[in-house]
This record gives sequence, C-alpha cells and structure tokens, in this order.
Amino acid sequence: MPQIAIERPGQVVLTALPPLALYAHIPWCVRKCPYCDFNSHERTGDLPEREYVAKLIADLEALLPSVWGRRVVSIFIGGGTPSLFSPEAIDALLSGMRARVAVDPMAEITLEANPGTVEAARFRGFRAAGVNRISVGVQSFDDRMLIALERIHSAQEAKRGVEAALASFDNVNLDLMYGLPDQTIEMAQSDIRAGLAIGVPHISAYQLTIEPNTAFYSRPPTLPDHDASADMQIAVEEALAGAGYERYETSAFARPGHRCKHNLNYWEFGDYLGIGAGAHGKVSFPDRVTRHERIKQPRDYMSASNTLAREGTVAAKELPFEFMLNALRLVDGFPLALFQERTGLPLSRVEPQLKEAEQKGLIKRDWQRVRPTERGRLFLNELLAMFVGGSAGRGSGVRVSDPATRIS
Repeated sequence: MPQIAIERPGQVVLTALPPLALYAHIPWCVRKCPYCDFNSHERTGDLPEREYVAKLIADLEALLPSVWGRRVVSIFIGGGTPSLFSPEAIDALLSGMRARVAVDPMAEITLEANPGTVEAARFRGFRAAGVNRISVGVQSFDDRMLIALERIHSAQEAKRGVEAALASFDNVNLDLMYGLPDQTIEMAQSDIRAGLAIGVPHISAYQLTIEPNTAFYSRPPTLPDHDASADMQIAVEEALAGAGYERYETSAFARPGHRCKHNLNYWEFGDYLGIGAGAHGKVSFPDRVTRHERIKQPRDYMSASNTLAREGTVAAKELPFEFMLNALRLVDGFPLALFQERTGLPLSRVEPQLKEAEQKGLIKRDWQRVRPTERGRLFLNELLAMFVGGSAGRGSGVRVSDPATRIS
C-alpha cells in the first residue's frame, strides 16, 4: 500500500488534539455535471443503499482504534448526490455512527441535496433521521444557465426545492455559482437576489473554474473574461454584505450564528474521519499528523475487503503548507497559537514566509493573529505557494480547494 512520507519521531509535538469531525461520501448522482471534478458517478439502476451503508460503517469501525475516547462534533454527508439515498438509508447510517462513536448532542449534521432529487416529504424524512442542516446545490436560478451547466432541475424546481428545505430545516445552505457560460453581471446579480429572496441563512458563492478531468476541460464553454468575473465577484459580495451576510471564508457567507461548523473545522486544521468511496481523512496524534484515503471507484470500493487506498504520516516539512492551505481561506485568518496547536511545530518554522507575505501586502499580523489582506485573498495561490516546503502542492500547482472533502 502506498505510504505518505514519514517524518522522524519527535519533530511534531501536539499538546492537545483538535476537534474531530466525520465525513461520509456517497458517490452517485443522476447525471455527472460537466464542471464537476469531485468523485461522483452517474447511477445505473437501483442504488445499493443497504450494502453501501454497511460498507461506510465498516470503514468507521476500522478507524475506531485511532480515535478512542474522542467525540465527533460534526457530520457531513457529501457526494455525488446523497439525497438520492432514502431517508431510511440515512437513518441507518446515522444510527450506525452513533452506535460506534460519541457524537456531540449539539453536533451539526449536514446532508447535500439536489433540487431535482428531493421533495418536501423526503426532507421531513431526513430531518427525522437526525440531519439538522441541508446544503442545496442550486448553482443558478436562471434556466439558461442551468441548461449550460447541464443541471437536471429547472429554475422553478430549484426555488421549490430550497423552500421545501426551509420548511423542515432552520439551517440551510444554498450553493450558487457565477462566471458561468455567457453570463453577464446583471444575470449574476439576479441569481443572488433570487437566493436572498428565499431567505436561506448561509450561501456558498463560487466562481466557475474549469478543472482537469471534467467535460468542460475537454470542450471549454465561453466564459466571462477575467475583469467581468471580478466584477461579478464584487457585486455578489456587496449584495450579500448589504443583506447582512458575513463573509467568513473565501466563498462562504452566513448570517450571524450560521457559519458552517464542519467546514470551519477543516479550515482550522481540525481532524476528520473519511469514510466512503474516495473519501479523505486526517487524524492527529501527540507525535504526528496522519492522513487516510479510500478507494475511489465505487465498484472497486464495494468489492474490497480493505477499502484504504493510502494512509500514513504527513511529513513535518509539509505541515505548514497544509495548515495554511486551510487557515488562510478564512477572512479572519488564524490565531498565532493555533499553528503550533494543530501542527505540533513552532511558529518560527514559518516566520520567514510570514515576513515575506507581510512585505508583499498579502497578510497583516499582530501579536495575536494572522489575517490575509484583500490582496492576499485575491492572490491566494501566490500566498499559499510561499509555504510549499515538501511534495504538497507540487505537480499541478497550488489549489485553494480540496475535492476530497465537499465544502458547502
């Protein structure tokens, strides 16, 4: 089994373990979107709900020795389109999780949903199963844009789907995209106004990017130019701020009290167990930080007796980049003490890079905290590249998001 490079013992010293979350990946969808580079696969026939839930629970059981005594603070069921699974299957999954790990009574439990795969009764079933947060992948309220993105729902279905979610859940996220094929700034503003009118407490607003291994990469659509996309971003951010939404991460906006706890744990370099096809995880120990990854292809994953594709210890020289890759996405940055708490390394390890970033106007810092500046947020790749010290981030360049774990 391939291994991540192992650093010599004693170089990493964690005095306390970070919060622990749990991510479950359900890889099937009705149709693969041409821009999607997540581990998602079009379903063919009936979904193997019972068998797949059993596999997820087996993954969790295999991870138990590494997290004995630790409490799970959040659960995220991502995909694919997890709402394709029945409420009964989600109930079985969550019940199996609670039977094996201590789940905080106040844990945030998110399920991703597609407006084309749910209705009000299904949302009520998910709520009864224990889900308390829904993330709805709308992307646009414009039928022309939805056709260009090859989404399976219409604008009217999108609106009905979000309204049905709000009827059962107080905590709802809405995914929207801008910079879409032939989109104008007026169209992007109209999408945001439609999302605000529905009244969800959390909005994730992303610019469409063309990623390798997607259909759009093979046949690129005509996208707005850089300046037009930048204007859309500014317009989106101003509209959300004017409506009382706080921007707390690169693409995340929330009303007070509705920041996504699960995603904050990622960005603050917390721990998370990854179960399901292609899922990634991170687990810390007093003397090391480890990562694990599951077999990606659903067919291979389902037939494997051991679903691990990779596991090992993250080299100490790679930890600064991994920490910054997450923490510098946050608008408020991170407390200085958090770097040593989560990596087990002294802050002096990154002092030269922090000094350089400060001189370039990419961060600002005081005796308590490091924050990216507006310039740093606009040139996040340049900022992150300063912290690449090992193999992390090499090859295809620095990415500011990790498709191994859905963020919404």
